[in-house]
Amino acid sequence: MDDFIAARSQMALSLGFHIVFSCIGMVMPFFMAVSHYYYLKTNQPVYRNVTKAWSKGVAIFFATGAVSGTVLSFELGLLWPKFMLHAGPIFGLPFSLEGTAFFIEAIALGFFLYGWDRFNKWFHWFTGVVVGVSGLVSGILVVAANAWMNTPTGFTFANGQYSDIDPIKAIFNPAWFSQSLHMSIAAFAATGFAVAGIHALMMLKRKNVVFHTKAFKIAAVFGAAAAILQPLSGDISAKFVARTQPAKLAAMEAHFTTEKSASLIIGGIPDEKNKEVNYALKIPGGLSFLANGDFKSEVKGLDSIPEEERPPVAISHYAFQIMVALGMIMMGIAIMYFIAVIRKKQWRNSRWLLQLFVWATPLGFIAVEAGWTVTEVGRQPWIIYGVMKTKDAVTPMPGIVYSFYLFSAVYLSLALIVIFMLYRQIKMVDKLYDIPAGEQVKN
Repeated sequence: MDDFIAARSQMALSLGFHIVFSCIGMVMPFFMAVSHYYYLKTNQPVYRNVTKAWSKGVAIFFATGAVSGTVLSFELGLLWPKFMLHAGPIFGLPFSLEGTAFFIEAIALGFFLYGWDRFNKWFHWFTGVVVGVSGLVSGILVVAANAWMNTPTGFTFANGQYSDIDPIKAIFNPAWFSQSLHMSIAAFAATGFAVAGIHALMMLKRKNVVFHTKAFKIAAVFGAAAAILQPLSGDISAKFVARTQPAKLAAMEAHFTTEKSASLIIGGIPDEKNKEVNYALKIPGGLSFLANGDFKSEVKGLDSIPEEERPPVAISHYAFQIMVALGMIMMGIAIMYFIAVIRKKQWRNSRWLLQLFVWATPLGFIAVEAGWTVTEVGRQPWIIYGVMKTKDAVTPMPGIVYSFYLFSAVYLSLALIVIFMLYRQIKMVDKLYDIPAGEQVKN
C-alpha cells in the first residue's frame, strides 16, 4: 500500500464510521422528541421511559460522533493539505456554521439530559427538538461542503489561482439540494429501520413488551415513511448527476458506449476490458428515462470520457446496485408496514412482520455506506470535480500507511465500545426504564 492509497483508505475508513454516528445523531433526537411529546400529552409513564432510554443513546452517539468528526477535520488538513490550501477559503463557511450548529446541539442536549423536573415541561421538550434540528442542520452543512466538491462554484479559477470567492454560492452550489435531500432521507430510513429492528427483536423475545412496542411504532413510522420517499429523492439525484457528472453516471450504470435509448442495467458483472456487462438484466430505454425523463434520449457512455478521467467502474457499479437493491427491499417492507397500520390490523404485531424488521436492521446503513462509495469513488480521479485531481492534493509526508493502521485500530476500538454501551443500555431496560415513572431512578 503506497501513501496515496493509504491516505484515501484512511479517509474512507473515517467517513465510513462517522457517517453511521452522524446519521443516528441527526435522527434519534426526533424519535426522542416524539416520544416525549406523547408523554406530555398522555402522561403515560412508558413514553417518559422510552424518551429517557433514547436520550442516553443520543448522548452516546453525540459523543462518538464528536470524536470521529473532529478526527475528520484534522485529516483534511493532514492528508490533503494542497486541497485545503485552495478549497479552505472557499468552503470554510459551511464548516464554521456546522461548528456553530454543533455547539447549539451540545448545549441543548445538556439542557435536555439534565432538565427533567427542573425546567418548564414544554421548554424541556423544546430543547430536545433543538437537538434534532441543530443536528440535521449540521449534517446538511457538511453534505453541502461535499456537494461543492462535486459541483464547485463560488470562485473563478484561472492560471492556477482562485479569485472572486463567494462562500454563499459555494454553500448553495448546484448539488447541495439533491445531495442534502437524499442524505437526510437516507439517515431517517437507516436509523428508523435500525432502531425499529432492535425493538422488534425484543418484542419477539417477549421482553418488556409494552416498552418496546411503543418504541418500535415510533421508529418504524419514521423509517418506513423515509424508505418510501427515498426513491423519489434518488430520482432527483440521478437526473442531476446525469446533467453534471456524466462520467459518474456511466460508471454507476457500467454504461460503456454513448447511445440513444440506453438500457438500464440491473445487476451484472462489468468487463472493463471488453467494455460490456455480463449476466445483467437490461431494461430497454430505462437508463435514458432515468437520466433524462425520455426513453429515447442519448446518454453519454464512458467512451466519451478521456481514459485518465474515468472513475473505477466495478466499485461504482456494485455499490450503486447494492444501494438501490437494499432501498427497494426497505421500501417493500415499509409498504407492508403501512398496510398493516391502515388496513390489516392483524398484521401489526405478527411475527413475520417483526422478523422482517429484525432482518432489515442493518440494511439502511449498508445502503448509506454504498451510497457514499458511489458519491466519492464515482467522482474520481477528481477531488474537486474538473479542477483538482486527488493525486495532486495528497500530502507529500511519508509513512501515511502507519497512520492508516493506527486509525483503523482506533475506530475498531471505538466501534466495540459503542456496541458494548448500547448492548448494556438494552439489557438495562427492565431495571431502569420499564418501570413506572414515579419510581424512576433520578439521573
